[in-house]
Amino acid sequence: MTKQERADYIVQRLEELYPETPIPLDHTDPYTLLVAVLLSAQCTDLRVNQVTPALFELANTPEAMMQVPVEDIQAIIRPCGLSPRKSQAISDLSKILVEQHGGEVPQDFDALEALPGVGHKTASVVMAQAFGVPAFPVDTHIHRLAKRWRLCPGKNVVETERYCKRLFAKEKWNKLHLQIIFYGREHCSARGCDGKTCEICTTVNSK
Repeated sequence: MTKQERADYIVQRLEELYPETPIPLDHTDPYTLLVAVLLSAQCTDLRVNQVTPALFELANTPEAMMQVPVEDIQAIIRPCGLSPRKSQAISDLSKILVEQHGGEVPQDFDALEALPGVGHKTASVVMAQAFGVPAFPVDTHIHRLAKRWRLCPGKNVVETERYCKRLFAKEKWNKLHLQIIFYGREHCSARGCDGKTCEICTTVNSK
């Protein structure tokens, strides 16, 4: 198989396995998604979904959140880890959204990445899942699988994103990145597959 043939097979098989791709993080609008994605750094989606109901009951808009003491935010999100940094970022970005963006989450990569606690991956998730803008957020699952499937050298997530965007059609990015994550969690985990065990690894690495 050439690299493109592997990529095409992966798209076909993942579409068969995951025709539907529900967004893993519970949210009601772009703002609550932004906060949830920020909380998911070095934390599982399951844990974030356990924490955010209490947080959003306290405040679910930038206007409300900026009025909440950082200590109160931190007390709720502590199970997500890195709570001092994340709570301050949530407070600060909420204030910036109100003061600079009319209380709305901007539909712009540069504006999102300028917010406290928001890196390129977080911005990409929000652009893709909240606004439907083509993006290819690369998390640890995608980075690991892209290397296992010999789609890229796997030196870093920036390189992985660049290679994936070249190999996969732009209109598939938003759905495909979730399909790869689902597959990585279910079939090709870091310890559960060595690149020779799961169905896709077996197929793309044997031809």
